[in-house]
Amino acid sequence: MVDASIAILDEGGERSLTFQALAKRLTTGAGAIYWHIENKSDLIVAASDAIVVSVIAACSAGGSPADKIRALALALFDALDERPWLGSALAQAPGSMPTIRIVEHLGRQVRALGVPGEDEWTVVAALLNYVLGVGGQNAANAEMARMQHLERDKFLGEISARLSALDPKDFPFVQSIAPKVPDHDDRADFLTGIDLFLDGIARRIARSATASGRTSGKEHQ
Repeated sequence: MVDASIAILDEGGERSLTFQALAKRLTTGAGAIYWHIENKSDLIVAASDAIVVSVIAACSAGGSPADKIRALALALFDALDERPWLGSALAQAPGSMPTIRIVEHLGRQVRALGVPGEDEWTVVAALLNYVLGVGGQNAANAEMARMQHLERDKFLGEISARLSALDPKDFPFVQSIAPKVPDHDDRADFLTGIDLFLDGIARRIARSATASGRTSGKEHQ
């Protein structure tokens, strides 16, 4: 049932998933489906959970905590890019099991890095919001382009041309980067953000260790 739901969602998005369509795919009656699951929302959560489980499983073996955070973030970015409906599903059910699994995996790695206990939640929340927010927005942009039949190169070229035409006195930075817009890599940009997060986490850990050392030194005086 979950596999069939994923296939329907991949083919036509969230609107295409109905109990009637699922029953037709499974060659069974809708009543048999209602026996296992109550509504469409639960079905989408189950489909999302199956994907998240597979993504996490593929990112759990080997590497440092930072490597595992980077691997999970990138795998989720790719999953959201491949399946635009997934970002919407996770955003609409923030306390559901798929999101809980992601939080658990990120939390374990953040803890393994040595982030102070009082900072663990804020660090994990920031990472989660970045991964799902940026990944979901990228997927939404791609879906919009598909629906409007926009070609990426042409669309980005037009944006680049508009930016290049701006007055450099008013928009010096934006005008200067305009030539880079057509060739930018969304995936690479996303990973740069993750690396900035990891660098910030490392600095926070170092500051905490320094502050702790100072406190300990005062106690011994």
